Amino acid sequence: MTAPHVLVLFGASGDLARRKLFPGLFRLHRAGLLPEVRIIGTGRHSPGGDEEFRDAVAPDDAGKEWAEFAEGIRFVVSSAEDGTDLAAAVREAEDELGGDARRLLYLSVPPSAMEPMIAMLGETGLAERAHLVLEKPFGSDLRSARSLNAAVGDVFDESAVFRIDHFLGKEAVQNILALRFANGLLEPAWNARSIASVQIDVPEEIGIEGRASFMEATGTFRDMISTHLFQLLGFVALEPPEELTAAALHARRAEVFDAVAPLDPDRVVFGQYEGYRDEDGVADDSTVETFVAVEARIENERWSGVPFLLRTGKAMAATRRTITLRFREPPLGMFAGAADGAPNELVLELTDEPEIGIDVRAKVPGPELRLGRARLALSFDEAFAGDEPLEAYEKLLLDAMAGDPTLFTSTAEVERLWELCDPVLADPPPALPYPRGSWGPREATDLAGDGGWRLSREDRAG
Repeated sequence: MTAPHVLVLFGASGDLARRKLFPGLFRLHRAGLLPEVRIIGTGRHSPGGDEEFRDAVAPDDAGKEWAEFAEGIRFVVSSAEDGTDLAAAVREAEDELGGDARRLLYLSVPPSAMEPMIAMLGETGLAERAHLVLEKPFGSDLRSARSLNAAVGDVFDESAVFRIDHFLGKEAVQNILALRFANGLLEPAWNARSIASVQIDVPEEIGIEGRASFMEATGTFRDMISTHLFQLLGFVALEPPEELTAAALHARRAEVFDAVAPLDPDRVVFGQYEGYRDEDGVADDSTVETFVAVEARIENERWSGVPFLLRTGKAMAATRRTITLRFREPPLGMFAGAADGAPNELVLELTDEPEIGIDVRAKVPGPELRLGRARLALSFDEAFAGDEPLEAYEKLLLDAMAGDPTLFTSTAEVERLWELCDPVLADPPPALPYPRGSWGPREATDLAGDGGWRLSREDRAG
């Protein structure tokens, strides 16, 4: 990809831009992966001059290279009511780059600002020849999601819209496709005949970290379940695509979401960590959930009878991003005793240093035929030591510039997931208290049945 780009970052003074977008763009530049760019940060309030803005978004490892890169960064004030100066700045930057320059508009703004901002993009001509990246949440329920999608469709063609879910940009998530479809060892076993359950577990040790207004308005279910965790479910559960193209993968993920049964209210657990109401900005009587555990079921031939257990929350015992496929027991019980009763499990760690592990049973060395537990492990850092992975936002920014929608979320997927989630939001379960540093309410532990949640079981074993 060599076409020069003008990148317009709405919400450029926010936390996401400072922590992820500007450092990611700088790393892509240093790696030689970024085309020639002009970056225009924009928002309602100016941080000062261009130099002050560049200093504010400079990454920790800024040096001479950053100073050179930052010459192409400026800030322009804009709002949904007035985008005139911004449109002029974009045209000026395009004139500098030449006639083949493309536009990438990145909207990281509050949900309430999305629709009027999109209307402004159409009115000012900024939407012309542009790719639009939308940061989640994509609405707050089915009604608002449909309204937002209609507003976007009035201004942009669907092929130019990229709804970003950074979980899908992770190397480890993309590796799910390679692990499953490129290996004859695993592909035949990826179904209900071999797999007893699937866990998608994303606990976090931190609390709300000063984001009380966001948590109070959104809650963990909207923030994590209707987006990240269901999207991971889609990758794990999809049928083999006929070809590895964006259209084929989106169609297969849509099939999975269409096959998800309505969520059983008795299999949804909300929690709130003790002390949450004492956080600055939180209402004294807040009922907002900081923890969610859900059992989902997929009603198709491949996954009939297999529970998909989703869990995420704040102030929990560990920070992890783990997918666990738990296998069924072999039909013949010819050994005197199992190692510890725990079954075989395939474990995918979705960190920036991804790992894949398989828990197996093997003979313990010695005179007796006694079983013990062992682990086969693959560290990608060791297996591919000479190759540098891209951070999720880096990968997705490149894909959006290239016009590749493979790892983004479609309109149909967004609306279908809200169809599944709306009934829970309409009649939510009570947010049960749980201690900081725990694995959530006891009722959530019970969802996983006798085998338990892998992560809490690891703690007990340790």
